[in-house]
Amino acid sequence: MRHLRLLAAVLFTLVLAHGLLAAEKLIEPAHVDSGLAWYDVSTIGVEGRGWLDTKAYYDRLPARAEGVVREPVWDLSRNSAGLCVRFATDAPSIAVSWDGGGGLQHMPATGRSGVDLFVMRDGQWRFTRVGRPEEGWTVKELFSGRSQEKREYLMYLPLYNTVSKVEIGVPESSKLWRLPRPAGKPIVFYGTSITQGGCASRPGNVHTAILGRQLEREVINLGFSGNGLMEPEMAEFISELDPAVLLIDCIPNVGEKVGGLTGPFMEIYRKKRPDTPVLLVENVKPSAAKANALLREAWQKLVADGDDKVFLLENTLDVWLGGDATVDGTHPTDLGFWLMAKWMRGPIGVLLK
Repeated sequence: MRHLRLLAAVLFTLVLAHGLLAAEKLIEPAHVDSGLAWYDVSTIGVEGRGWLDTKAYYDRLPARAEGVVREPVWDLSRNSAGLCVRFATDAPSIAVSWDGGGGLQHMPATGRSGVDLFVMRDGQWRFTRVGRPEEGWTVKELFSGRSQEKREYLMYLPLYNTVSKVEIGVPESSKLWRLPRPAGKPIVFYGTSITQGGCASRPGNVHTAILGRQLEREVINLGFSGNGLMEPEMAEFISELDPAVLLIDCIPNVGEKVGGLTGPFMEIYRKKRPDTPVLLVENVKPSAAKANALLREAWQKLVADGDDKVFLLENTLDVWLGGDATVDGTHPTDLGFWLMAKWMRGPIGVLLK
């Protein structure tokens, strides 16, 4: 009997680790207003939260990080970059209400502050509507007039907003279900404003989100605009997560300092995560050639010292197409993010196997 209980516990742990217990669930609305049933997204549950002990639900770092990480990092961690909600509904129309504003001023407001809705069609996530933000609180009907049949949806939250509340509204006669998360451990990205999503036109167009859809994995976006500095405090916090793979993409912020920062960062990280695959990312700009070379040297030293789970993603193509795939020579357009996802997908896919 003892062996059976042990076997059951092991099986339960394995099933839980692969996300198979997060079954589809019918959700009750938070309130009804003018014929619409409104569902609090925090009740449905979002993907992309690395920690549950956050100060506010849509924060990206735990509450205990306040006062430990630098203030700009803490402030940016309160942006909802990378967070998304997966649900199904038979509603012929969907509305969304949310709050927030601000972000990069050379970035479309729909990317900074909008919400981005995808629908599952023919086995693939397809863009369906974007919620264009207004000043302050925004209430938008994303679409109406569709047939009343059950469909699966994936909605991304703003990349450069701090949101306090998000609600999904459907006709009172319709139902809404929580969908299970993708199986397997998440992918964690740590980096700069590019990782955070500057300057995607919509939240679902950043490369991290594209890869999440293509690889059917939860993604945790730890991009911090101007502040992906490979600091010891961030190494400590990131090592608390247990991902399938960690990508470190900080050259746009640290430049040639990357050579001296990589070793100490990895030393801290490996104390808790000795077996997690880590992918060090070279920068795609031609001007980053020296920084890339220094990163390569740091990677070679890590390997020589016995780390067989650290890998290098080399800049093997001109992702920026001579600048045509950027807004300002640095921050990608949607085309640039699509090219980045294409560049990263193969190496990440190999590490997921």
